[in-house]
Amino acid sequence: MEARSADTLSRSQAGARTLATNKVIRNTYLLLSMNLAFSAMVAFVAMATGAKPVSWILMIAVFLGMPFAIHALRNSIWGLPATFVFTGVMGYILGPIVGFYLGMANGPAIVGGALATTAVAFVGLSGYALATRKDFSFLGGFVLVGFLVILAAIVANLFLAIPALSLAISSAAVMLVSAAILWDTSRMVHDGEANYITMTVSLFANIYVLFLHLMNLFAAFTGDN
Repeated sequence: MEARSADTLSRSQAGARTLATNKVIRNTYLLLSMNLAFSAMVAFVAMATGAKPVSWILMIAVFLGMPFAIHALRNSIWGLPATFVFTGVMGYILGPIVGFYLGMANGPAIVGGALATTAVAFVGLSGYALATRKDFSFLGGFVLVGFLVILAAIVANLFLAIPALSLAISSAAVMLVSAAILWDTSRMVHDGEANYITMTVSLFANIYVLFLHLMNLFAAFTGDN
């Protein structure tokens, strides 16, 4: 009788964890889609109004600093608005960059190809992690160290301005972000403390970085960079 009760309790707890996980996943993708749409709208406005490019130093500062602030606010009423502030600012920064690539001879193909590849890569990688339910937590250390190395390389290339290094950085960033998407998606499934606000910000950052570096690679492959 006690064994049956323990088994029932265990199944009940497992069911509760599954419901909680599914709620995090559902809320994350809903909020992510809203933030992507908002960021794209702000980027379009920035292009339409002729917004000036933002320095890479400021871009990196916002990209790294605001997620920490959002993490601190994740359980407060300010958590949701903070995500839209972050994605809106990043969208404004993205506008002039997209405008730069659109101004190239093969601009629409570059931006369109990078956007389509970003969408396919994200849906494929995230969908794979969700469908298989594999635990990709082992990628965490690799992703964190890799981002630090790439960040250092980006800062160095701001002063060196070596085209070959820029392409190497973009190639490495695409592979690293692909691993990060698997890792982040896996966290939603296996991390009981996963928060949909912080997961949204992390996945948005992955998509943003992937799109930026794919545009750079597409421009190089078409001979326009």
